[in-house]
Amino acid sequence: MLYLIAETLGFPGVLNLVRYLSFRSGGAVATALLLGLIIGPWFIGWLRVRQGKGQPIRTDGPQTHLAKVGTPTMGGLMILTSMTLSILLWMDLRNPFVWACLFVTLGFAAIGFLDDYDKVRKASTAGVPGRIRLLLEFVIAGIASWLIIRETGTQLYVPFFSNVAIDLGPFYVVFAAFTIVAFGNAVNLTDGLDGLATMPVIIASVAFMVIAYLAGNAKFAAYLGIPYVAGAGDLAILCGAIAGAGLAFLWFNAPPAAVFMGDTGSLALGGALGAIAVTAHHEIVLGIIGGLFVVEALSVIIQVFFYKRTGKRVFKMAPIHHHFEQLGWAEATVVIRFWIVALVLALAGLSTLKLR
Repeated sequence: MLYLIAETLGFPGVLNLVRYLSFRSGGAVATALLLGLIIGPWFIGWLRVRQGKGQPIRTDGPQTHLAKVGTPTMGGLMILTSMTLSILLWMDLRNPFVWACLFVTLGFAAIGFLDDYDKVRKASTAGVPGRIRLLLEFVIAGIASWLIIRETGTQLYVPFFSNVAIDLGPFYVVFAAFTIVAFGNAVNLTDGLDGLATMPVIIASVAFMVIAYLAGNAKFAAYLGIPYVAGAGDLAILCGAIAGAGLAFLWFNAPPAAVFMGDTGSLALGGALGAIAVTAHHEIVLGIIGGLFVVEALSVIIQVFFYKRTGKRVFKMAPIHHHFEQLGWAEATVVIRFWIVALVLALAGLSTLKLR
């Protein structure tokens, strides 16, 4: 909104700063952070009153988690509110990519909200049936992918090589939708400990802020040998807003958490990162930067597969962060060490920009 106002006025005086994407990205971080810190206490109080007993805790999970009974969930609403307001303030409202990514974010948030609401209402950990959730997610992701590839094409770019791409044709819509849905659910599975998913999402967002900025700049993209996507630079604002809102939420979500993100937040943020990666043509790099989320999801798939086939478990408990808890690691130890892994993987993903 500010961009269009400044452009209409001819970028006079201090409004000339709004012309620069780097300034607007920084503004998005600061705005989302400030808004999140301001509305956080009110949101938590409102959720506590509305939910009563809070999020149900799995009785078959780590016994230490039973102490968290009564903690309100759906804290993702706080993230989405501050993030969305920040994006609308700083983005170029004519950019179709940001709208497509926002469509995924808010669509997945709605699905997560229905799941969280069902759990709280029934005082059960079941929620909305998985098949229905996946169907709705694929519909939303499919529409967004179609909107995106109309502008970006159907090429899957391979990291570590300059301008090497595989044209997937119509199948790219399926691949893109799968990427978005898979990453949304991977982040959702990771959100099992206080602050565990929040910081890796922030780290991945900052990494993709850099990638989006470079991919949207013709000179930088040509120099680095990465795909140039005109208009993708504005996704840096979206990434900045996610990072700022995530930092504000982490203030209240740090152990011991005063509020849980819930599926409302984790599905939305994971879907947003997937949509950003699809737009910037860095889907494979997303698997590196978000490697922690990938491992968490794979641990569940491996556990279920082997248990159904052999009746034996590969891990003491899945997702894998619970495995380490069962090994005797304190919750804070698991969280901080996983943060370190997420940071290392983000740096590895960013290194692909130059290793070509």
